[in-house]
Amino acid sequence: MSRTANPTFVPECLITAGLDLFLNQGYNATGVQKITSHAGVPKGSFYNHFASKEAFAAAVVARYSDNNAKAWQLMMSTAPDGPLDRIHHVFDQMIAYHEHGGRLSGCLIGIFAAEIASSSEACRNELLKAQAAWRDRLAELITHAQAAQAVRGDIDARLLSETTWNLWEGALLRMKIEGSIRPVREGIAVILDLLYPPVRPRVSASDAR
Repeated sequence: MSRTANPTFVPECLITAGLDLFLNQGYNATGVQKITSHAGVPKGSFYNHFASKEAFAAAVVARYSDNNAKAWQLMMSTAPDGPLDRIHHVFDQMIAYHEHGGRLSGCLIGIFAAEIASSSEACRNELLKAQAAWRDRLAELITHAQAAQAVRGDIDARLLSETTWNLWEGALLRMKIEGSIRPVREGIAVILDLLYPPVRPRVSASDAR
């Protein structure tokens, strides 16, 4: 099938271009002309497929979330068997992606949260779904690790996942500001090494005798 005969060719090119530009320039600095030029399609074709730049941005967030889900599946296919080791593996892989990707662009969810979440209901809804999907995947790993007593059980798995997400996004912002992967690497090390391990009961002097 030729490019012109494939109805998904132009929107796919646009979404791919938009994802790249939004990650590196943000929403406000990326106009429709830049998107179509980057995609290599006529500017007029944009509005044949998307009602507005806002609607397009929501579609890009949905694609970003789908890409994250596929990347997660790939990471799980190479993860070790230990439940806590699997969690470490996920973050090792994600940190390596940012470190060796050639640019410290951060996370689209964080970028859009700062620029457009408060002004676009469509984008905010997609951001909420993307956040929830990420946290749910991690919470599932935490639940398995808690069942194996490899992760502390006194904090709900979902709350522990949400706390990890909060640190991860904040560390990515610092990464962009400082131009270094160090905040991400150090922040995740602290939360996985100090917050995740099971809390051991204190041994009193009388119990030790």
